[in-house]
Amino acid sequence: MKAIVFPGQGAQFTGMGKDLYESNAVAREMMEKANEILGFRLTDVMFEGDAEALKQTKVTQPAVFLHSVVLAKCMGNEFCPDMVGGHSLGEFSALVAAGALDFEDGLKLVYARALAMQKACEAAPGGMAAVMRLDNEKIEQICTDVTAQAGKGVVVAANYNCPGQLVISGNKEAVEAACEKLLEAGARRALMLPVGGAFHSPLMQPAKDELEAAIAATQFHMPTCPVYQNVDGKAHINPEEIKQNLIDQLTASVRWTQEVEAMVEAGATEFVECGPGQALTGMITKIAKDAVVMHA
Repeated sequence: MKAIVFPGQGAQFTGMGKDLYESNAVAREMMEKANEILGFRLTDVMFEGDAEALKQTKVTQPAVFLHSVVLAKCMGNEFCPDMVGGHSLGEFSALVAAGALDFEDGLKLVYARALAMQKACEAAPGGMAAVMRLDNEKIEQICTDVTAQAGKGVVVAANYNCPGQLVISGNKEAVEAACEKLLEAGARRALMLPVGGAFHSPLMQPAKDELEAAIAATQFHMPTCPVYQNVDGKAHINPEEIKQNLIDQLTASVRWTQEVEAMVEAGATEFVECGPGQALTGMITKIAKDAVVMHA
């Protein structure tokens, strides 16, 4: 069985999607439609913007989403998944590709999500750090201990990416304090990431509140195949459940390891990463060692 998966923020690069735009009429039409909906030429930033311009959340998220859904569309008849999933933002791409969300609605929600997250980042500056080679339980305990200390703020386990790699998120001071303790506890590395905020942490609550209204007002459909979601790592087909999980995702952990394991348990033997970069490919090979993993 085939699972098609979609990447999140961080997969962007200058020139992304340009080959599709130049060689495929459907891709060009979808990208121009996106420029029109957003009210600015996102494709100009995707094709020619520098890394700094592409790193802005309000640009990154629609750019990665657009590249991913256009690539899925260009696969034509080869796009025949038995299940789909996405990492963080990638969940929106997966929902559009599986027919649970219309392209235009998906893009509007992604842009609303990006603006709400950027606003939340500016209101409560936070950070994220990648922790390598330490037990999840130990990381969770240290996050709890640091959060319990007065004055540091909150830090939580945010992304369970693959065995040996977990991302923590929260107030910058709390994340830095946790990194220090994690290294003392034996982590191979605990590195601050170049991101603008504390994604998938309680600091995103204002963004969650804002996005909830937008998602509630959007029509979702029954997907053409099960959609595995980050908040619980399980398969969903009920549109109301899907909506609630998307809302909860902003402040909840991304349970990517659990999600991939659930796909394998459901029969997935082949994974295709659809979108810019190959971040998920690297993670999946560490989670599902016997699976065939490729890029669209």
